[in-house]
Amino acid sequence: MTDQMQAHSAPANSAALTVAARLDRLPVSPLHLGIFALCAFGLFADIAEVALSNAFSGIFLAPPYSISRGELSLLLASVFAGGAVGAPVFGWIADRYGRQIALQSALAVLALSSLAVAASRDLATMTAFRFISGLAIGGYPPLTSAYLSDLLPPRRRGLLMMLCGALAFLGAPAIILMIRWLTPIAPWGIEGWRWALIFGSACSTLTALLFFLVPESPRWLASVGRNAEADAACRRFEASARHPSPLVTSAPETVAAGSSGFRALARDRTSLRRTALLAALYVLGPWATIGFPLLSAAVMVQKGFHVSESLLFAGLTMFGPSIGIAAASAFVDRIPRRLALIACAAVMIVTGLTFAVSTVLTPLIVTGIVFNLASAVYSAVLSLYAVELLPTHLRASATAGAWGLGRVVSALVPIALLPLLGSHGAIAMFTVISTALLLSAALIGIAGPPGRERRPVD
Repeated sequence: MTDQMQAHSAPANSAALTVAARLDRLPVSPLHLGIFALCAFGLFADIAEVALSNAFSGIFLAPPYSISRGELSLLLASVFAGGAVGAPVFGWIADRYGRQIALQSALAVLALSSLAVAASRDLATMTAFRFISGLAIGGYPPLTSAYLSDLLPPRRRGLLMMLCGALAFLGAPAIILMIRWLTPIAPWGIEGWRWALIFGSACSTLTALLFFLVPESPRWLASVGRNAEADAACRRFEASARHPSPLVTSAPETVAAGSSGFRALARDRTSLRRTALLAALYVLGPWATIGFPLLSAAVMVQKGFHVSESLLFAGLTMFGPSIGIAAASAFVDRIPRRLALIACAAVMIVTGLTFAVSTVLTPLIVTGIVFNLASAVYSAVLSLYAVELLPTHLRASATAGAWGLGRVVSALVPIALLPLLGSHGAIAMFTVISTALLLSAALIGIAGPPGRERRPVD
């Protein structure tokens, strides 16, 4: 009798709930898990494309290609230059027209441009299409963070977003080891790295199509006044969780037309200040989080290792991110975001400098795994920290804009660090990386606001 009374009273008790409150009270449902898996698969393809640059740094410096370091720097930088443009553009689309269409558009661009890179017959064409790939590669990760933070229950948000990153980072070793396996075989006379691009294109295409099966973010729909659609999307989550829907919903607080995007951000001083902090962290971060995985294979070649050993090193060390993020997901919501970021920076400084002075393969692999582990956890926690600091109607634009500035620096990282590696060696390169990490830790400790561990987002 008591259970029946509770079941009948649930809708009445929830009658005044907003869409955001209805989402936040739900347990993790099969629909949540389906969206989680879909986002992870798309991010798998995105990260695999980034990891290709690591393979390129080892492949194209060695025979039969033996391109100049200047040409290689431009090839590696092109994808990040594209990201600098693509991230704010796709972020604006997500806040203006919806998370779903922005995610699908980014994946479509990535699928088509990857095929174009695979078909390229000269370095200039390849560099141009890698720039176009970068538009999507830069846009997709912050879109995923914004979409998942809109949907996931607060008490499981950190855990699931970290696990999404852990699964997605398997794309890096998968693509590197695929190239290593296919390079000596060259099926139908096609190089292994071209097959890897074709595989990535297929993954992106499949993910874009599967996004038609999941709902738009109810939180975003409510924020732009599309209340009937928001209610319908929210009911899909409630039905999946077997949770009663309210008979009547309260009118959500909506933003006026034109109040999303960069103009609205400029008028919101708190959000603007927080975005500036995130932009600074995204500008400093790539010197470590991009510089090491991008150029570690080149460091191995300079230390005298064969290309196959460099690719083996790259493939094995790229398991570090998945291991680290999966382990960190168990306690990410129990540790303040700022403390986690500072600890990861400290680990990267120690292991990076150790890697720089090592000359034996086993210590290099171990320090490489630990560095990539800490780097991936740092990036994942920073993405989580970023989306928690900003309101729904500005979340995608602000985080993608800050991310885009990071892509500008990411484009400069190989241009700056590769010549430094050639002229002054690995220790000089890792001194630059360590300096950037020290500045990041200081900025987080002094200016970083508290995160929102296990609490609803705005």
